[in-house]
Amino acid sequence: MISQEIHYVGVNDHAIDLFESQYRVPHGMAYNSYVIADEKTAVIDSVDAHFTEVWLDNIRNVLGGKAPDYIIVQHMEPDHSGSLLRFLEAYPTAKVVASAKAFPMIQNFFSAVSPERQVTVGEGDTLSLGNHTLRFIAAPMVHWPEVIMTYDSTDKVLFSADAFGKFGAQDTAEDWDDEARRYYIGIVGKYGTQVQTVLKKAAALDIRTICPLHGPVLSGDLSHYLDLYSKWSSYAPEEEGILIAYTSVYGNTRRAVEQLAETLKAAGQTVVVRDLARSDMSQAVADAFRYSHLILATTTYNNDIFPFMREFIQHLTARGFCNRTVGIVENGSWAPSAARVIKGLLEKSKNLTLLEPVVTLRSALSEESAVQLEQLAKALCGESCPVGDESCGKKKFVCKICGYVYEGEALPADFICPICKHGAVDFEEVQ
Repeated sequence: MISQEIHYVGVNDHAIDLFESQYRVPHGMAYNSYVIADEKTAVIDSVDAHFTEVWLDNIRNVLGGKAPDYIIVQHMEPDHSGSLLRFLEAYPTAKVVASAKAFPMIQNFFSAVSPERQVTVGEGDTLSLGNHTLRFIAAPMVHWPEVIMTYDSTDKVLFSADAFGKFGAQDTAEDWDDEARRYYIGIVGKYGTQVQTVLKKAAALDIRTICPLHGPVLSGDLSHYLDLYSKWSSYAPEEEGILIAYTSVYGNTRRAVEQLAETLKAAGQTVVVRDLARSDMSQAVADAFRYSHLILATTTYNNDIFPFMREFIQHLTARGFCNRTVGIVENGSWAPSAARVIKGLLEKSKNLTLLEPVVTLRSALSEESAVQLEQLAKALCGESCPVGDESCGKKKFVCKICGYVYEGEALPADFICPICKHGAVDFEEVQ
């Protein structure tokens, strides 16, 4: 129960493995639906067709056999409208409240709703249920064109459609930020301008509770959620930090990445490393939007870049990636061209700062590319970077296997390379 007269009637889906056939959801999904039981009764959205009977039972249990007067269709995606036709059959006197763009979609998915059962609403329209007056907010492209949100001025509840949703079922405890970020960037990320418009409308309302169509009901201090949505939709970095996204065929690019990450962490930087061939792609994409800096490290592949890296960058540009600082590490045994390809792909993104130097590996780290890697680390963390300070008088010893550089007066005889695990015998002093 959300309030004395607002009830939750949604369902949990633990059978699903991929949401929208692409996003991994190890903790399932929630399909949320709500009932406002007033003098007149309104149901807000339905659920996926696999859970129709469970949902209808939930409605019956709340209403005690009373027939709903309205069903409000905020969003026509099948995970929210999949049970609509069965509802209309079960309650033949109920009217459908939706935007003008929603009714053709209902006909496309199911069949036409007779004109006498249609209540078309748009921006600022209201619907009185008795004690509760509902006001409708147009939210086109958040994230389909027909979307409306519903504000209950009595209990100060915003029914926010897909906005403020997250992956994961209701009965699973997990961090809201991480799964809401992954959901937002993946599902809504392209439509930041439209989300900003809705946030401005919401700022004029007294909202105590947010009821999304996925994830938990949000109440209490809502500033945290509103602040994150403002950052995500304006494409501002959520926090200072560095994502290193890489692909590596034989491990040499990975070793360079590990060395760079170790240097940056030693300088106190927040660093996240994602192997794009093995990481959840949607998580890596979400991380790129979360942090202020991005390092792209990949191999030249058929005079292009490794497929997982190309896919990753395409996900970024399709979602409006911008306002970030980007560094590049390329590898190529005979004709390195990854940097050129990456820069071409990133031309679609606005307000990117490309760091120098581009680090170029020819098969594996060498003395020359190790120096470039140090310079890139310097560009990322400035004077706090623990490399390249010639005034300290330290000597440098480079691993002949992987290119890792050790600094000190002398290389310990028992030293083990932290990257490739070879011993001191495989190091030589940098002259």
